[in-house]
Amino acid sequence: MFDDPPKPVEDGYEFTLEQDSLSNAMGARLPNRSLWMIQGDVGAGKSLVSHRLVYGLLENGSKLLVITTELTTRGWIEQMESIGYPVTEHIASGRLLVFSRFGVIAESKDGVDLFDVLDSEAVEMADVVVVDSASALMPTGLENSEQQIVLQKLRRICSESRSLLLTVDPHEMDSKLLHKLRSTCEVLLDMNANMIGGDIKRTIVVTRFLRAAGPVQSSVGWRVEPYMGFIVDITAVS
Repeated sequence: MFDDPPKPVEDGYEFTLEQDSLSNAMGARLPNRSLWMIQGDVGAGKSLVSHRLVYGLLENGSKLLVITTELTTRGWIEQMESIGYPVTEHIASGRLLVFSRFGVIAESKDGVDLFDVLDSEAVEMADVVVVDSASALMPTGLENSEQQIVLQKLRRICSESRSLLLTVDPHEMDSKLLHKLRSTCEVLLDMNANMIGGDIKRTIVVTRFLRAAGPVQSSVGWRVEPYMGFIVDITAVS
């Protein structure tokens, strides 16, 4: 559990890393008290981009709670290590907590939705809460009024000096609820992956980025190399 509650951050959360120029291309700081969303199909790279943001935030002093629906706790830590983002010291120092619906090994917990995991006391102690993938935990079959309640609950979490990052697969959740989420979030990143010349070219399309502290590019080309982490393709930045 975190030792101290989050401190108010008025000018946003820095996520700069020396080894890449992502923050230079994408607003310099992520806005506080905000909802951030990364949307993409399976394999588009939304989890990898969330890993980069998580590590950048940690390295710049933020406290994070990460909730993963796709990996075990150990698997998430090992995935971060494999791409050059060691997090064991951040866990030991109390700046990072990792929860998984599978626990430490691989025992899935059924019947758990997004707000079950967001009811944790650890949420109140974090600067940023990351849910990857949130679409796997989203309630389905909701009426319009119920969808509005979902948005209000998410906003309530963001209202008390913290931000919330959700990764979303559009095929996993209700299209109307997804549209409302896209309309309300401060930061919206859409993941594109295209085959060009036999290679997969991955691009972050910055659909929305409010309250940016620096320039925001409309798209950022990128790749991830083992043990080197996130690499911005400067030839694909526009």
